[in-house]
Amino acid sequence: MLDALFSICLLSLYVSGLALLIATAVGVPIGASLALRPVPGQRLVEGVIYTGMGLPPVVVGLFVYLLLSRSGPLGWLGWLFTPAAMVTAQVVIALPLVTGLTMTAVRHVNPDLRSQLRALGATPLQVTWAMLREARSGVLVAVAAAFGGIISEVGAVMPVGGNIEGSTRVLTTAIVLETRKGNFELSLALGGALLGLAFFSNLLLLCLQGRVNR
Repeated sequence: MLDALFSICLLSLYVSGLALLIATAVGVPIGASLALRPVPGQRLVEGVIYTGMGLPPVVVGLFVYLLLSRSGPLGWLGWLFTPAAMVTAQVVIALPLVTGLTMTAVRHVNPDLRSQLRALGATPLQVTWAMLREARSGVLVAVAAAFGGIISEVGAVMPVGGNIEGSTRVLTTAIVLETRKGNFELSLALGGALLGLAFFSNLLLLCLQGRVNR
């Protein structure tokens, strides 16, 4: 049982960690740019982002399934029922969270800082970086919220991953399966591991917030 639990935990961390890394690398710059340099149709863009923050995971799973199925536009990738499909689904969930919360955090930075940086001749990239540094506590919250949203969800990863033992079985899907089988001992162990991961991720966030706020 310990071997199975360990492998499931590792796969969960791999899938959610990679999805979080991709969502952060894409979402943080986009969120900062939208906060500092509004685009045409800004309200519409923000509406799409905020809608994405509340997307039901089952809808995301269905969308990614259709996207990656053999008859779908990306079916040629052969990702369906692989960890890559699960990462894709989790990126779709995490990206709006990271983008929207980063945008809000940057907007709450004192606008005088931006004016001062421009007056000193800072480039747009330097201004964006400086504003992100000032909003780093909020950005960390955005990343933590995204991780919590993807590590604990099941509706998106089960349709695209298939819950295949030794291949695509993660903590949440394993809990559902073992509970249905009546294997409550393993279900509780998996649930405890999931809670532990959530606890340590939040603990890490608190430590990072303490460092950046000094």
